[in-house]
Amino acid sequence: MKIKDGYLLREVAGSNIVVPVGEGTMDFSGVITLNDVGAFLWKNLEEDVSEEELVQRVLKEYDTDEETARRDVAEYMTSLKGAGFIAD
Repeated sequence: MKIKDGYLLREVAGSNIVVPVGEGTMDFSGVITLNDVGAFLWKNLEEDVSEEELVQRVLKEYDTDEETARRDVAEYMTSLKGAGFIAD
């Protein structure tokens, strides 16, 4: 899984902002603000990774238990897929 082309993550005034570029502007005309964990996951999804790899990276980066990491990654991926940000 990976983020579709046409979306960039930028830090603006201390906030993590996703902005559409190129063809992405045809699918989405706003901006999204991500918290630090959301930005961490987004950056990891800029390459092709599995959900399991994301969970393992979260466990390595953050002080959390595996159950919480799995639940949070699954919820995040559901949101991204539902919004059309994940490439098929």
